[in-house]
Amino acid sequence: MTTRRLVISRSAVLVGAASTGLLRPSSARAQSGRVRVGLMLPYTGTYAQLGVAIENGVRMAIDQQGGLLGGRAIEWFKVDDESEPGKGVENASKLVQRDKVDVLIGTVHSGVQMGIQKVARDTGVLNLIPNAGVHAATRALCCANVFRTSFSNAQPTLALGKAMVDRGHRRAVWITWKYAAGDEAFEGFKQSYTAAGGSIVKELGLPFPNVEFQALLTEIAALKPDAVACFFAGGGAAKFIRDYVAAGLKNKIALYGSGFLTEGMLDAAGPAAEGIITTMHYSDSLDTPRNKQFRLEYAKTFRSQPDVYAVQGYDTGLLLVQGANAVKGDLSAKPALYKALEAAVIDSPRGKWRMSRAHNPVQDIYLRRVENGENKVIRAGGHGRATRSAGHARPAPWLRHCFARAS
Repeated sequence: MTTRRLVISRSAVLVGAASTGLLRPSSARAQSGRVRVGLMLPYTGTYAQLGVAIENGVRMAIDQQGGLLGGRAIEWFKVDDESEPGKGVENASKLVQRDKVDVLIGTVHSGVQMGIQKVARDTGVLNLIPNAGVHAATRALCCANVFRTSFSNAQPTLALGKAMVDRGHRRAVWITWKYAAGDEAFEGFKQSYTAAGGSIVKELGLPFPNVEFQALLTEIAALKPDAVACFFAGGGAAKFIRDYVAAGLKNKIALYGSGFLTEGMLDAAGPAAEGIITTMHYSDSLDTPRNKQFRLEYAKTFRSQPDVYAVQGYDTGLLLVQGANAVKGDLSAKPALYKALEAAVIDSPRGKWRMSRAHNPVQDIYLRRVENGENKVIRAGGHGRATRSAGHARPAPWLRHCFARAS
């Protein structure tokens, strides 16, 4: 993906005096006729391109609806979360306390989302999650005012295991960054792979965002599995792919991954990515009028090709527009707003999807192969879909609790 320049800045002058405590969103409406939208995304570091793509998608969806939310103009506020979990509460509090946002859109990193989750639960601010798949957001820590428009971390890999076994790969090594997203992606892979008859030879990991893969690749070569399955994303994913080839493994041990391995990084990975098979809730090559229209308009607007992060941002914008329109821009009308968000059907470039009872997308997962620099859907059974899932890796005793809080 072409690098896009973005200047991070405050988008409006603060109104009113600073508060000593966290303000609830209802305080904001008394101070401004505009809807105050906060973006808490990574704009630096290995996930920077992801943050930019998400913001592009959000803005594009809202601009296509006239640039208004329920008839009200928008003030934008931005914080670079730096993919730093230790600053999650502080940064989210800035948007709620200092900027008095009506809705907080964020974030990418699962660890950072846990900070946002705390602020959202404490203050009642509407939080739309455009990427972070951390399970707790729609499980143990779910709440009525948090909605995810992306995936749960186990969702893509729940479709991966059987696809690997079906291709004769019965002994696999798993490798990832050791943080919430990697651990939970492994949960989905382990469940699906072992259920299909596969055996996990070893689980390997390194701290996020470390990209010194050589020692682990040497260990993989010595283990001689049938295949490697992994979770990496952003710039680190491109480096892992290049290092995998440099270690001489590409033509010896098949490489599979959660779809984030090849999202937005195919230009950076180059020919090294050819042939990698992944599972994901979106593919560049989806042959639908909706996807073609979206890709054309995004390319014209931003002079770059969209990826799944842009789609997730776009769908976040679509969801927010539907909710705001339902309450005529009054985001303080919480019961009506939440009911509208829960009932929304998003006509997405990835295919239509809806919310589960726990506020997680119920959506199709596609089996894809990198061909000629694109993630191509593998035509299995004429439709290329691996599964349709709400992202629950196992029976969900927490679901009744989530639904009760969301009612």
